[in-house]
Amino acid sequence: MQEKGPGQEALETPGAAGLAGVVFALLLAAAMVLVRLGIPEGADAAGAPVFTDSARRDALRTALALVPFAGIFFLWFIGAIRAHVGAVEDKFVATVFLGSGLVFTAMMFGAAAAAGAVLAVDHRVGALPLPAGWDFGRHFAYRLMTEYATRMAAVFVSSMSVIGHRLGVLPRWLTIVGFLAALTLLFLSSNVPWAELAFPVWSLLLSVHILRASRRGRPRPAPAR
Repeated sequence: MQEKGPGQEALETPGAAGLAGVVFALLLAAAMVLVRLGIPEGADAAGAPVFTDSARRDALRTALALVPFAGIFFLWFIGAIRAHVGAVEDKFVATVFLGSGLVFTAMMFGAAAAAGAVLAVDHRVGALPLPAGWDFGRHFAYRLMTEYATRMAAVFVSSMSVIGHRLGVLPRWLTIVGFLAALTLLFLSSNVPWAELAFPVWSLLLSVHILRASRRGRPRPAPAR
């Protein structure tokens, strides 16, 4: 029996695992958008409109409900990537890749918990919360997501791009997009609104590539005699 090469092994990634990455990217993007709309920044935060606007409260609650499922699918996404790379992965870079992914998940859950705490502040219906409590919860949630979680996401993306470049398991254009996304997350996420969406966009592109690769590597059934 002919021994399988690294490229053949990489193409045997289960399609369902790649689909998990697509679901993760869509859930994370939806949660990020809803949090941005539900908890404003800067001048838009004056008066804590999330407590007097039912649409913003509903958007934030929906985002918080999506985050746990995004984390679950992200873990499956990590497994899909490692299966796509195969046994020839660089153990040093792979350790950084796996560690940054787990830390990102923890930070994402922490940011969601902080945003949930803003909603859970004890206040009268229709009344604004105490400014100190509102500011702390809002800034804590944003700092976790835009300064810590997104930088772990940058490490995750860059390490995967290095693996893809060294082993040739990713096309050149996707490797370049990965490095650009990592730079965006590393240097722009805390200053440029919506820059954190670079991570789910990159995840979606990578997942689609894995799905296409798994279909190309799927053996065709033998013709009936």
